[in-house]
Amino acid sequence: MTSDPVRAWAVTEEVLIAAAPETVFDFFVDPLLMQTWMGDHAVLVPEAGGVFQVDIGPNRARGRYVEVKAPERVVFTWGWEGSEAVPPGSSTVTFTFEPNGEGTLLRMVHEGLSAEESARHRHGWLHYLGRLAVAAPGGEPGPDPHAVGGEMPLHESQS
Repeated sequence: MTSDPVRAWAVTEEVLIAAAPETVFDFFVDPLLMQTWMGDHAVLVPEAGGVFQVDIGPNRARGRYVEVKAPERVVFTWGWEGSEAVPPGSSTVTFTFEPNGEGTLLRMVHEGLSAEESARHRHGWLHYLGRLAVAAPGGEPGPDPHAVGGEMPLHESQS
């Protein structure tokens, strides 16, 4: 965790997904699969230092992959284009994929957030992890209200 007390907060979540780790992993490295559960446009270069860009309506998440180890772990930096609270690359998101019966226990840790941003991002990640739990086993999560012009409470309003 960071030594900056303002950014010493993290969001930690777990979700069981009825799909193999190899399948769930692909939803973090394939732009078309990413778009089924989060965002309406993605540019992903899944290698250390590679681009991580996901557009969710007018909101643009930007970062770089730090680690890509199929099908066990994906780490990328995260932030919002135009944001002072969470600028691009200012926080780190780690996903681990653990076999669990015929499915996957997905663990997520989003580090480097302020208390306020931690609460906002927890709300957003719960929304998107729920969509992923539907999409990865082959379901249809339906249109994302955040990607089709709805208000996304993940970060401060941009002017």
